[in-house]
Amino acid sequence: MAFQSDQHAKAYWREHLRLMFALSAIWFLVSFGCGILFVDWLNQFRLSGYKLGFWFAQQGAIYTFVILIFVYARLMGRLDKKYHVHEE
Repeated sequence: MAFQSDQHAKAYWREHLRLMFALSAIWFLVSFGCGILFVDWLNQFRLSGYKLGFWFAQQGAIYTFVILIFVYARLMGRLDKKYHVHEE
């Protein structure tokens, strides 16, 4: 990667870290929050016959993680183009 300046490099990494923090926070809330902390409240709802808290603990966190991987790839592609460090 060749940045135009040190200022561009710092801005790029600042945005990258902000993105990583946001996506990690979402995954934490879904996996730990919905699967452990809020499981009793979520269990009053059902999804495909399963209690929602159980579903998040078993499947929801995994689905969310896979979706976040695709979101990360797309947003990083945009970020790379914004700072002109993308591959052709």
